[in-house]
Amino acid sequence: MDYIATDLDTNGVASESYREALALIGEVVPNSPLDQFAILPLIPMKLGNLYFSFTNPSLFMLLTLSLVLLLLHFVTKKGGGNSVPNVWQSLVELIYDFVLNLVNEQIGGLSGNVKQKFFPCILVTFTFLLFRNLQGMIPYSFTVTSHFLITLGLSFSIFIGITIVGFQRNGLHFLSFSLPAGVPLPLAPFLVLLELIPHCFRALSLGIRLFANMMAGHSSVKILSGFAWTMLCMNDLLYFIGDLGPLFIVLALTGLELGVAILQAHVFTILICIYLNDATNLH
Repeated sequence: MDYIATDLDTNGVASESYREALALIGEVVPNSPLDQFAILPLIPMKLGNLYFSFTNPSLFMLLTLSLVLLLLHFVTKKGGGNSVPNVWQSLVELIYDFVLNLVNEQIGGLSGNVKQKFFPCILVTFTFLLFRNLQGMIPYSFTVTSHFLITLGLSFSIFIGITIVGFQRNGLHFLSFSLPAGVPLPLAPFLVLLELIPHCFRALSLGIRLFANMMAGHSSVKILSGFAWTMLCMNDLLYFIGDLGPLFIVLALTGLELGVAILQAHVFTILICIYLNDATNLH
């Protein structure tokens, strides 16, 4: 805006009038529900043409990581859990048991020792998503998983790792999923391409599903909250009574969004287990 105002002054147009008009528009036109997803540089850093700015997503990822480490510290600071678990220890044990059961149920054909090699990665992924999704529900915080670059970076990294595991366990036989047995030779190239495309799209759908659900849910809460607040500010008894409906809807939608935050972490994790099972057992 300062650049535009300077340009207007240069061309003989009063910039103060321009600023007043912008302020008036800002009072009339509400903020976009997508403004909450804006990435803002907190500490700008530049190296040539490369930007390494410390942004608000970086800040909230560090805060969430610190929260998880602090929780684990308080649970294990005495060298182990209490014989009578407190609330925080129960929470950690609940997450641990949930992911462990998920790994044992979804990944078959492997010994317990082999499954335990994959368990830490899956546990960290679930905890990462769960706490980041829930942290995004705190007012004035930032929902890290509402940006597709972050969710796609996570999904593609995990998918590449699963592919490497598939080659390590099965060698070139891992590619047999793309060519069913008994296929006529002339149809083989077409079927290989037909199987490889949806296989690669698994990583894309994994990241987009998480991003789309988190962005849509938070946008809906923002829109309805703004609508309810506008009605409350009208200072009219009739509007106040009528506003109880939107308020209840906002509360219900917030509760639903909390459920979605937990569910999306579960769905993301269970799909990782399914893809890992397919890669190791060639299903």
